[in-house]
Amino acid sequence: MVDRTGIFSGDDPFVIAQRWLDEAKMTEPNDPNAMALASVDEGGLPNVRMVLLKSIAPNSIVFYTNYGSAKGRELDGQGKAAMVMHWKSLRRQIRMRGVVTREEGPEADEYYASRSLQSRLGAWASKQSEPLKSRQSLMADVAKVTASKGTNPPRPPYWGGYRITPVEIEFWADGAFRLHDRFCWTRENAEAMWQIARLNP
Repeated sequence: MVDRTGIFSGDDPFVIAQRWLDEAKMTEPNDPNAMALASVDEGGLPNVRMVLLKSIAPNSIVFYTNYGSAKGRELDGQGKAAMVMHWKSLRRQIRMRGVVTREEGPEADEYYASRSLQSRLGAWASKQSEPLKSRQSLMADVAKVTASKGTNPPRPPYWGGYRITPVEIEFWADGAFRLHDRFCWTRENAEAMWQIARLNP
């Protein structure tokens, strides 16, 4: 049994992740839920960008985007992703790797409805990742959407969530003299038991 105490203690990695995120919300000045999301295109070339984690579920994490974006196409095409959250104020990070599925049911509808009206209209107007002639043309599209969709637009069919179900989660905390603490949780699939190993810094 790997000896894990303090900030690493717990029997469920998603509970630990939520605890770390809750702590970060009290110390990070901006977007404590920001995460770097990595995907690969059809040629195997990696891509990474910042997105906002919206929920930690019992067995997965969820974020939202335009399905037609570059990340959406890559996630749908390969079905795999990796992410990292780093909190400088806490000197900690979490990494995950796993399989990806769409979240496009009631949970996606509920989250979309919770966003500001401007953000909801923007989701309709933006053809994410496609070339844009000018900012003026984008704002003109927003105005057209506003006129046609009104003040309670439904969730666009091309916008929703992605759920990462990890097979690997690593918790990292900064240590003196770069002797960091690292604990890696791995499993063969979403139904398998977790195996935990302490890693060298």
